[in-house]
Amino acid sequence: MVFDTPGKITDRIWLVGRRESCAYLVGGGNEYALLGGAMAYVVPDVLEQLVAFGVDEKKIRRIVILHCHFDHCGMVPFLKRRWPWATVTASQKSRDLLRKPKVIDSIEMLNQAMIAQNGLDEKGQTLDLRFSGIEVEAVVGDGEILTCSDLSLEIIEVPGHSSCSIAIYIPEEKALFASDAGGIPFGDKIFTAANANFDLYQQSLEKMAAKDVAIHLAEHYGAHSGTQGQRFLGRAIAAAAETRQALEAVYGETLDVAKTTVVITERIMADAPKGFLPREVVAIVAGQMVNFIAKSKSPSAKL
Repeated sequence: MVFDTPGKITDRIWLVGRRESCAYLVGGGNEYALLGGAMAYVVPDVLEQLVAFGVDEKKIRRIVILHCHFDHCGMVPFLKRRWPWATVTASQKSRDLLRKPKVIDSIEMLNQAMIAQNGLDEKGQTLDLRFSGIEVEAVVGDGEILTCSDLSLEIIEVPGHSSCSIAIYIPEEKALFASDAGGIPFGDKIFTAANANFDLYQQSLEKMAAKDVAIHLAEHYGAHSGTQGQRFLGRAIAAAAETRQALEAVYGETLDVAKTTVVITERIMADAPKGFLPREVVAIVAGQMVNFIAKSKSPSAKL
C-alpha cells in the first residue's frame, strides 16, 4: 500500500506536508517527534494538518533532520521559533554544515524559489518562512536510540546520498524513515540519488536492508507498507545497480562529464513525477553522480 497524502499511516505514524515534500509525525499520548524538515512552502499545510489530526503542538518535543539538503530542512527554522521547546536533532555532519553561511544562503535561496514557484510569496512573508539558519541542539550517531512516547528511534548512519545522512528505524512499527538515502519513489520506479558517493550509497542501502522493514518512509512521494514496504529496499538496491551501469555506459560512450550529465538529467526528468525538484537542481544531482563515476574510472582517482 502507498501512503502519499497527509494522514494516518499507523496509530503512531502520520504523514504531513505534501506528496512531493513530506515529513512524518510519530508518537502519541504526551509526546511526539517530527522526522524530516521538508521545504518551507509546506508549512501552511502542516499547520492545518496538525489541527485536523488533533495534535497538541506543545507535545511535539523533537525535530529530527535526516539530512540537511534544502528540501529536507526548509521548514525547521519556522517550527523551532513556533516550538522553542522542541529539540532540533541531526548528525554531527549536518550540524557542521548548517553552521556555514554559504550553506544557509543556498538553502534560503532554493526554499524561496520554491515558495515563489508555488505562489506563496505573500503567505511566506506573513509567516516569515525565511531560512535563517538552524542550531542543531542534539547530535546523534550510528546505533544511538532515542525515545518518543513508547517508541524506540534507532539512528542509522547512511552516507552516500549526502555525507550527513541518517535514517531512523522504529522496531515497534518495523518502520524505516530513510529519507533520500533509500531512494526516491517515482511511481513504479525508484530514483537512485547517490549524490555524494555512489559506493557509500549502495553500502547504506544494504545496511538498511538488514532491518526487518514493513513500512518504508521516504520524504518525497510518501510511504510504502505491506509487501511494497518489505520489497522497497530490495528494489532500491537493484535500481542503484542499474543506474550505475547506465551512468558507466553513457560516460563510456562520451568520455565527457558535461555531455553525460545532460543525457542523465533528461532521463531523470522524463521519469520524475509532477512537482519534483527544478531541472536545475536535478542537473546538479546528475552531475554529482556522473563526476563520481568519471573519477572512479580514472586510475589515479582517490575517492
